[in-house]
Amino acid sequence: MVYISSWQEFQEAAEALYEKSPNNTRYCVKWRTSEGKLVLKVTDNTTCLKFKTYSSLFLNRFEALNLSLMQKMQNRRPTPAAAGALQAEATESAQKDVSASAATPLVGTPAAGGVKKKKPKKKK
Repeated sequence: MVYISSWQEFQEAAEALYEKSPNNTRYCVKWRTSEGKLVLKVTDNTTCLKFKTYSSLFLNRFEALNLSLMQKMQNRRPTPAAAGALQAEATESAQKDVSASAATPLVGTPAAGGVKKKKPKKKK
C-alpha cells in the first residue's frame, strides 16, 4: 500500500475507483489524536489508495471529498449552489496551501484546541 502524496491525485483516483466498482468499494477514515494524523483509505479489494496528512489545511478538502462520495453513494447529483460552494472552498484552500508552503504539523497539540494543563508539583 503506497500513499499518494498529492491531494488532487488522491481525490480523482478515489472517485474514479468508486465509479468503477461502487458495490465493492470501501472508504475508511482514521484519525490519531495523539499524532494529529489523518489517514484516508479507499479500496475495492484489488486497488488500495491511501492518503496521509498532518496538516489541518486539508480539512476543507476532506469535507468536500466526503460530500462528493456521499452524494455518489446516495445516487444524487450535486445542486449548482452546492457545487459552486465546493469549488470555491477547493480554490480557497489551494490558495492557502500555496501561501503556507510549509504547513506546521499538529503533533503535540491538544485535540480540542485548548491549552494543556500543567501537572501540579508533588510536595516533599
